[in-house]
Amino acid sequence: MIDPTQLNEVIRRRRSIFPQDYTGEKVSDDIVRQILENARWAPTHKMTEPWRFVVFSGDGVKAFAKFQSEVYKRVTERDGTFKEANYEKLKTKPLSSSHIIAVLMMRDERRSLPAIEEVGAVFCAIQNMYLTTSAYGLGCYLSTGGVTYFEETKEYFGLDKEDQLIGFFHIGVPKREYPDGKRKELAEVTRWVTEDSIK
Repeated sequence: MIDPTQLNEVIRRRRSIFPQDYTGEKVSDDIVRQILENARWAPTHKMTEPWRFVVFSGDGVKAFAKFQSEVYKRVTERDGTFKEANYEKLKTKPLSSSHIIAVLMMRDERRSLPAIEEVGAVFCAIQNMYLTTSAYGLGCYLSTGGVTYFEETKEYFGLDKEDQLIGFFHIGVPKREYPDGKRKELAEVTRWVTEDSIK
């Protein structure tokens, strides 16, 4: 049996730690593999296992930074929304991360489930990634901005029309202790039904 108090602690201390708050130290590939191993044990309706992962490490992080900044430039220059500051950020921000994992949702070929259930399964996998990273005392952050929803990015990862790029999971060694978290009180978000009230 697992000590529930330890599980409670890991869940409550989980945080998004942003790449600018990483030391630049490299995380072991073995730890990243364990993060992904736990990700694939997320709940999955009808065992479709819709998650897919593309891991950028070493010079691969540089390649990712170059790719996303150039995609941003190409798309935004075409529609007139290009901003140099955003371009530079996309080109340099990833370099603070030890690893970046593109998290994808691949639809079941039989379309046996609504897409929302497949996306839900992938987000459960991401939560497992967050919790495992936190248990190792590392920093992580799921980025869904930048070029995440660009069609060109989807093509880069070989996704079909109904597949989705969920986001980019950054991993690094945090510079400081995890910050305190805050949530609403349980009573504010919960309603108990203790008797037959259906008329």
